[in-house]
Amino acid sequence: MKLSPRALGLTAAVVTVLIWSSFIVVARASAAHNLLPLDIAFLRIIGAGCVLLPWGWWLMRSQRQSGEQIGSLMGLSPLPLRITALAGLFGSMLYAMLAYSGFFFAPAAHASVLMPGSLPLWTSLLAIVVLHDHITRARAMGLACIVLGDLLVGGASLLKAFDGGEVWKGDVMFMCAAFCWACYSVLVRRHALEPVRATIAITAFSCVSFVPIYGLAAFAGWVPTHLGTAPAAEMLFQAVYQGVGSVVISGITFNVMIRHFGPVRSTMITALVPGLSALGAVVFLNEPMSLNLLGGLALVTCGILFGVRLPKT
Repeated sequence: MKLSPRALGLTAAVVTVLIWSSFIVVARASAAHNLLPLDIAFLRIIGAGCVLLPWGWWLMRSQRQSGEQIGSLMGLSPLPLRITALAGLFGSMLYAMLAYSGFFFAPAAHASVLMPGSLPLWTSLLAIVVLHDHITRARAMGLACIVLGDLLVGGASLLKAFDGGEVWKGDVMFMCAAFCWACYSVLVRRHALEPVRATIAITAFSCVSFVPIYGLAAFAGWVPTHLGTAPAAEMLFQAVYQGVGSVVISGITFNVMIRHFGPVRSTMITALVPGLSALGAVVFLNEPMSLNLLGGLALVTCGILFGVRLPKT
């Protein structure tokens, strides 16, 4: 049975929310094990590449047979080189490097607020500049709540920096990671990228740029790495969960959301992510839930719901 466009968009939203929520908890838990942040990003890209590069090769083969224009990166990407490079830089390389590094400084509860929380803010601002969207009164109220919630969480960490704390570094990285994903979201909308092709393209870019450079640097001892000492089971788990789950599955479902709802509403539909991931951090990671964190979580969630549910004015 073929799903209607609305049913397909809602299904994609549910899958995306569940994977994003669990991603925050799993990524924070991974920081307590053997692998370093860039090790996890390296395995994430390899895991995704094992699925998406053969898929991309098959798409290229179909294009050649139909006489369509071939993509780029020696046939690995189905998209032109410029779009592949921009989308891959923001949606794969920089996002993964910043997000995983942030979990080594700040708790998962902070990521629950700052990553999905600041994503609608960055996306709205970029959509104004790039897509010439306008901000409705309801959405402006929602974004104001999001900014206040982010300040309540991140601002407390910045104040503690004067006492020698390092949590603020993770908070900044989380917000920068959200900015990178917002750039990717707007690119998908602007160029009307097909979900599967976009996900293949960003993975292909990382596979031909980040993977060989980091692999060589790690092998030569130029960068700190635990790839040579981490258990094989841990590396396999990261490659499968982060690569197949977080990149392949949620990457496609998120792009389906963008095509159906648009970039701004898509990022706002993730209203459940902050609450679910923060709850998961408390239950599974025994993280404390402070008053400023609860307040920030409430403000961010309300802000996202404002932008989605209130009618345009």
